[in-house]
Amino acid sequence: MPVAATVMEGRPAGELISASADAALTVVGRREREARFGSRLGPVAHAVLHHAGSSVAVVPHP
Repeated sequence: MPVAATVMEGRPAGELISASADAALTVVGRREREARFGSRLGPVAHAVLHHAGSSVAVVPHP
């Protein structure tokens, strides 16, 4: 699978959601530790997961 890395300026969630329209797969990371309410998804990953124009893969912290 070809992979493309791009540097963009702007709000992270909005830029990733916009870029996802032309992607086969959008990959975002999850938090290393659980947040206050038990979620490992931060606000950017959460927004991308719900609004992306492509499939989304959430990968764990190494």
